[in-house]
Amino acid sequence: MKLTTLLGAATAVALALPAHAGGTLNLYTWSDSIAPELIEKFEAQTGMTVNTDGFQSNEDALTKLQAGSSGYDIVTPSQHFVKIMIDEGLLEDIGAKDLAAYAQVNDKWKGQWWDPENAYSIPLAYGTAGFAVNRDVYEGPIDSWEVYFTPPADLKGKVASLSYPDEVVGAAQLYLGVPFCSEDKSEMKKVYDLLMAQKPDVAAYSSDNIENRIGTGEVGAHFWWDGNVLKTRNAGSNIVYAEPKEGLVGWLDSFVVPKGAENVEGAKQFIDFMSEVENATIQYNYYAHSSPVELDLEKAKYSPENAPELFPTVPVEFSKACSPAAQDLVTKVWTDLLQ
Repeated sequence: MKLTTLLGAATAVALALPAHAGGTLNLYTWSDSIAPELIEKFEAQTGMTVNTDGFQSNEDALTKLQAGSSGYDIVTPSQHFVKIMIDEGLLEDIGAKDLAAYAQVNDKWKGQWWDPENAYSIPLAYGTAGFAVNRDVYEGPIDSWEVYFTPPADLKGKVASLSYPDEVVGAAQLYLGVPFCSEDKSEMKKVYDLLMAQKPDVAAYSSDNIENRIGTGEVGAHFWWDGNVLKTRNAGSNIVYAEPKEGLVGWLDSFVVPKGAENVEGAKQFIDFMSEVENATIQYNYYAHSSPVELDLEKAKYSPENAPELFPTVPVEFSKACSPAAQDLVTKVWTDLLQ
């Protein structure tokens, strides 16, 4: 190869690398959801300092943005909360469809109801919410939500839930055949009655420390997410993710930029960076949830054979952004339950 060709190639590579712009990028994401090596890699490439805070629920993320002046440049809510945040004017229009990241997104996630114009969000990960059982505690069937909501003798007092209603109420609706976002008070009374009947057998309503609670057998069944079950199982716990015949609750988390963010350009740069094939594959292997963007399949760790949690064979119904009336009913069910 001629020296001039080598110099030309080197120049092209240099131009392709992000500028060392410096500055700070503040992330508010699901706890422990972003691969630390990608944070380090992005900082090295850009000169930015990346700060990450974690949340445990969509409700927490929404409350933070509703309070205003959150100080964050990127948040990663689920699809129905993306819709709520857009409708409430809480997000920046980042022209998502014009970002390099958009070309990496699988077509089925484009033009979805939560962001039909692809203006505000780029998908990060998707998966399901269901329940796991510890086989050292419970050896019975796990093919129905009945096991979780009306526990058999082996699980009496040994069931745990999340501390927020979002997906738990949705799962109860799947079990009972009540439509998501129902405004029918009598139908939602059925949901409330089911959860109240279950309550004496619930050892904890908590979204923290789940891996220890279910992994050690402190409880025999826990409402949880697919990839978290996978990672805990791979760490040696004797747990299994159930595939209820009534279906699982689906979610898709996306990168969004809060209104008034100080580093919008840095946020876009990070979103593009995370969606590059190499980086998306690293993220997939770390986070253990399904990827909505292109991966290097030769380097991707998970398959239906070694990660059945990520490849459900039962129906999946994605949570929706409900009307105020329907959301009020969900809130009332949960508030009354925990009184």
